Amino acid sequence: MLRRLVLTTATAALVSAAAPAAGALALPVGGLPPLPLLSSPDRLTVTVSKSVDPAANGTFELECGANGASGNHPAADGACTRLGQLAARGEDPFAPPAEDRMCTQQYGGAAVAHITGTWQGRSVDARFSRADGCEIDRWENLEPVLPLVRR
Repeated sequence: MLRRLVLTTATAALVSAAAPAAGALALPVGGLPPLPLLSSPDRLTVTVSKSVDPAANGTFELECGANGASGNHPAADGACTRLGQLAARGEDPFAPPAEDRMCTQQYGGAAVAHITGTWQGRSVDARFSRADGCEIDRWENLEPVLPLVRR
């Protein structure tokens, strides 16, 4: 009886090892295929104030996921497209300017923004202004997530 059990187990092991080579569906132990890794959507809250355009001021929700853009952000589709472009290039649009970076001393207006949430699986808590050339560049790099602002 023990000999029969050993032969049956060995034969089953050989058949399962050969099955993938023969093009058969190989299932892991337990008989169920593994679940795909689920990526959570990017969810951001964008708050803009002190803009000369009253429609640009407010708090807007933005969600970018496998099913497209959603939320009450006025340019949700374009915002998600822009975030996707930045992610594909490996850029972090929420990082502050480097402390040793030279910035032009120009004023781009009083508009300020605060973005919180998650992007690319990371927590976001970033503030934006238009106080100098570096901050204006950060803001414009993130349009239309942040609204187009004219002084």
